[in-house]
Amino acid sequence: MKRTGFATLTFERDMAAPLSALWEAWTAPAARGIWAPPYPSVTIDYLEADTSVGGREISLCKVEGEPDIRCEIGWLALEPEARSVNYEVISAEGTTLSAALVTADFSGEANRSRLVVTVQLSSLARDMEADYREGFDAGLDNLVGVAERTMILQKLIRAPRSVVWGAWMNPETLPQWWGPDGFSCRTQRIDLREGGEWVFDMIAPDGTVFPNHHLYHDVRPEERFGYSLLWGENGPKHADAWASFEEVDGTTKVTLGMVFSTAAEFQEAKGFGAVELGYQTLGKLERFVASSKE
Repeated sequence: MKRTGFATLTFERDMAAPLSALWEAWTAPAARGIWAPPYPSVTIDYLEADTSVGGREISLCKVEGEPDIRCEIGWLALEPEARSVNYEVISAEGTTLSAALVTADFSGEANRSRLVVTVQLSSLARDMEADYREGFDAGLDNLVGVAERTMILQKLIRAPRSVVWGAWMNPETLPQWWGPDGFSCRTQRIDLREGGEWVFDMIAPDGTVFPNHHLYHDVRPEERFGYSLLWGENGPKHADAWASFEEVDGTTKVTLGMVFSTAAEFQEAKGFGAVELGYQTLGKLERFVASSKE
């Protein structure tokens, strides 16, 4: 006998993170992949991820020994740093278990932000209310931790998106501008595609060498890409990052996001000036693009 029903669930979280970091952690596919698995025993494979109005996200939630759970999300409204609305359909083994409308409201000031999520849930094949409560509670707890160690840099560059993308995802040009002022890059291998990598040394003005290894994934040309940052070739990961590119009246809004692996690494990065150094890097991109048009 089928057990069906309707429920309205509300979840609230406060966190020590700027609103921009919370919004990006909630919407950026690279960040969602970090906090969405509710428990370490759960893995999520993203088959599709298009965070735009009318876009959808399809994933498989996997637990060893149990059937995969398919989740389809469709974005209905995205008001940056204010509200998102999406539908969510959960199914397993060809049976639709539930459908829901999820509304997320964002507010905050300075380095504090608040998230209120309202889920209007229709259980179909079986009662899903307890599963939703448990899953959202655990996932949102993870989100708080992710948002609080997320660094967001944004810059408006006066050039078409195709030009900015071309300067970034080009193995000839990326090493020419990447890094803060005064730094240079010495490349060992570079392959800027999904599944590719960039192994290189970043060299400081005083000659100090910083080995780097970037692993690229989820490359959507002229829209976004994600990558992992390792301390040297095949070294420990210290951050998951992404860059997105949005056309704005003939200019390009570049968002560079980084979720550090631990809160300690996030604080350490802030302490040595990672924000300022990151903006210097984006400034070099801007100057490179401008010079290439001359």
